[in-house]
Amino acid sequence: MEWEQLPLGPIQTNCYLLWNSEKDCIIFDPGGESEKLMAFIDDKGLHPLAVLLTHAHFDHIGALDAVRDVYQIPAYVHENEADWLPDPGMNGSHLFRMGEVTARSAEKLLTGEGDLKIGPFRFRVLETPGHSPGSVSYRLHGTNALFSGDALFAGSIGRTDLPGGNHAQLIESIRTKLLVLDTDITVLPGHGPATTIGEEAALNPFLR
Repeated sequence: MEWEQLPLGPIQTNCYLLWNSEKDCIIFDPGGESEKLMAFIDDKGLHPLAVLLTHAHFDHIGALDAVRDVYQIPAYVHENEADWLPDPGMNGSHLFRMGEVTARSAEKLLTGEGDLKIGPFRFRVLETPGHSPGSVSYRLHGTNALFSGDALFAGSIGRTDLPGGNHAQLIESIRTKLLVLDTDITVLPGHGPATTIGEEAALNPFLR
């Protein structure tokens, strides 16, 4: 498996592309700049199978409709944020002076924790609410990769001052769902550099 981090959109949200030796590909959180994103996909000869959203905030969905239309693939989001994609009030874009962001509703809704299989890829979906009520993290089976969205960052945690945010719930999510994972798990967050579970358990000042 290979993955690439592409900071995209108005606040450089990390979009991740995950692919295997057959060039099958999963797209995580396409935050914007669809032409740049699709140029990378096409240059690598990748074949997208789906878009997985860690949550439905505006900075994670800016290129969602474009990649769905071009590659004819479904989007997955947690059921708690099923109504957020087309609603600038819910997805938070109306709070920032960067224009309203909308996307069509997701084709697939995640209804809880468990295994998710898409083509050759198999993930463990972990519900990690707190940054938003439908935040999830995706643990890729057979590797040490965890796509954590805006739950856990290198040296920080997700903000909880947006609608639906809950600081106590986020800390609980991180402690009970993420820090219990193996210390060598690579955390691929929605913003900033990659880190590991071990580094954050030992050094993250928000988790002391």
